[in-house]
Amino acid sequence: MSLIEKLTPEQEALIPVYREKWRAIALSTERIDREKAAESVKVVYAAFGVEVPEIVFCDSPYAAFSEIFLDKFDQLIQKLEFPIISRLNKSSVSRIRKQEKVFQPLPELLGKQIDFFHEVMNSPIFQTIDTKILYNCLYLELDSNGWDYGHGLFYTHLQPELITKIYEKLHQPGTKLHNRIGKRLWFFLRKSLGSHIGNVYWKSWQPDKNATVASVYDFYFKVLNFDYDVKKFQHFQSLIIECGWIFGFEKVAIICDRPLHLRFDNQNRLHAEGEPAIEFTDGYSLYSSHGVTLPEKYGKIHPQQWQSQWLLTEENAELRRVLIQGIGYARICQELQAIELDNWQEYTLLKIDNNVDIEPIYLLKMTCPSTSFIHALRVPPSMNSAREAIRWVNWGVDSEEFGVQT
Repeated sequence: MSLIEKLTPEQEALIPVYREKWRAIALSTERIDREKAAESVKVVYAAFGVEVPEIVFCDSPYAAFSEIFLDKFDQLIQKLEFPIISRLNKSSVSRIRKQEKVFQPLPELLGKQIDFFHEVMNSPIFQTIDTKILYNCLYLELDSNGWDYGHGLFYTHLQPELITKIYEKLHQPGTKLHNRIGKRLWFFLRKSLGSHIGNVYWKSWQPDKNATVASVYDFYFKVLNFDYDVKKFQHFQSLIIECGWIFGFEKVAIICDRPLHLRFDNQNRLHAEGEPAIEFTDGYSLYSSHGVTLPEKYGKIHPQQWQSQWLLTEENAELRRVLIQGIGYARICQELQAIELDNWQEYTLLKIDNNVDIEPIYLLKMTCPSTSFIHALRVPPSMNSAREAIRWVNWGVDSEEFGVQT
């Protein structure tokens, strides 16, 4: 059958039906049925021609990473505890790079990692479809489950958190490696671990992320009547419907449970106030405000209780914007005793004189014309006008040279 370039009105009307069907699957917070999940993984391993390994269940992706990296750390330490450590501490950078394989014992412990998505998508069931037409026609129409704002948060949080925990374990008193790893060697160890954590993450099976792909194929097969292998597509669907994240290796397959809670705003962005936007049964949580990742110190507190003083120490511009939006300009002015000194168009020069810092705090406030977001940047106390502060912020460019404020 030839590729269908234009959908009929009847077919187009079914797009939201399939979107909602797979959105509900992607955002499910029901506990997985471990027996069904294990069976789904066993079937896929057999289809890959790989012997079914030991199956381990974890309550969250973080617990899975801990299983992979931390719980097996004794073996990693054994790999590192030999005379090469002292030699590497004194080695040249090029020699350390040659020895980076010392820091990669996991393939030996778990076996080669299986890239589930790559293997599944290269299955004959999907080879007869023009993927360019597929994605151009349907993917964006069906991709509205909101989860894509969230799955990347795992990597953002997990990588630095895991590396920190590994660092702490390496330096535990009593460990033979304690005080033996020099700063230069730890730099390369950290880099290698970060790369390895990233590889494990990207090769994991993430059903919530792959649900959009499943919805497109489901639409192709059921609505557009493309020929397909029913049994193989059922196996593909079962990985999404029955399982959480999967970390598949030759010797072990780790299946994660689904989140206990998922919270979104009315634009399908991860969002919660004073509680996690993503929360698992083991307590692992991620915080977000309208799609912006929040550190726990902000996320666990309701915006009504956020403190204006945090703006004075927060260095991240996006987090400052979130704090400003949550606290509100009126409360900021009141709590920080802001005094308006000068105005120019959307800009206001403010002074906060409450002895919270060594010198008076001057802020340049700007209300974005397109989004109405309020931004505030600290400027030197020598500023006498809003336009002078604008020039300072923009490296000497005069405000009159701006076409539009952004």
